[in-house]
Amino acid sequence: MERRYASHPNEVKQFDTERLRKEFHIPTLFTANKLELVLTHEDRMIIGGAHPVNEAVRLETDLKELGVSFFLERRELGIINIGGAGSVTVDGTVYELDNKECLFVGMGSKEVIFNSKDAAKPAKFYLNSAPAHKEFPTAKATLEDSESAELGSITNSNERRIYRFIHENGIQSSQLVMGLTILKPGNMWNTMPAHVHPRRMEAYVYFDLPEDAVVVHMMGEPTETRHIVMRNDEAVISPSWSVHSGVGTSNYAFIWSMAGDNKIYSDMDPVDMKELK
Repeated sequence: MERRYASHPNEVKQFDTERLRKEFHIPTLFTANKLELVLTHEDRMIIGGAHPVNEAVRLETDLKELGVSFFLERRELGIINIGGAGSVTVDGTVYELDNKECLFVGMGSKEVIFNSKDAAKPAKFYLNSAPAHKEFPTAKATLEDSESAELGSITNSNERRIYRFIHENGIQSSQLVMGLTILKPGNMWNTMPAHVHPRRMEAYVYFDLPEDAVVVHMMGEPTETRHIVMRNDEAVISPSWSVHSGVGTSNYAFIWSMAGDNKIYSDMDPVDMKELK
């Protein structure tokens, strides 16, 4: 498991492109028959991916890094499948997960195993794990089960539908909040006007992006913005003090996940467009 440290905004102002990507960009989430994990010290979130092709993949890592006897002893886990059909087995119970379906796994679960239904169309399980102080039951949600809403407009190139899976009015968790957003064809902007939420960090993974397309992800303080060029199936860490927005050369989808002081999805501090620099 790779480790990333928290960064102060005054320090980030000095980063060049290489350093910015090294600290916040996660280029590899899905390696055949392996588990990829990145631990960020931003609210101790773990960001990763399980990509079982013709072998099962288990949720396991060097436990010394977490100070526990098994992965979810003091953590909870959110999973969204962005690949082909697959399954997640939690302590012997099998949960089938199709594309864009979510599974929350509560603290205390000891064995988590990922499988694909068809090796020719393998699953891609995107993972977010946050520290937990209370056990909540494992639960599955489809797009139809989620709390969804239409946002934006074609006039502003940001017409999209948002799906909330793990949040205060949906699947219950200790602190993890998770869902996804799908931009409609002809739309490129996400999360603009921008906002920050100083009470929790956030992570994005961009997917369903054509091979020759990119998303220019904006981050940084509102008056000191920087950008990271993102490609399909790549993730980015957003500290609590940073904006997190982007514009693509095509429409796309992205998963957002948060951890911090509360589970209120709407807890954010808007940034006036006139403040951005």
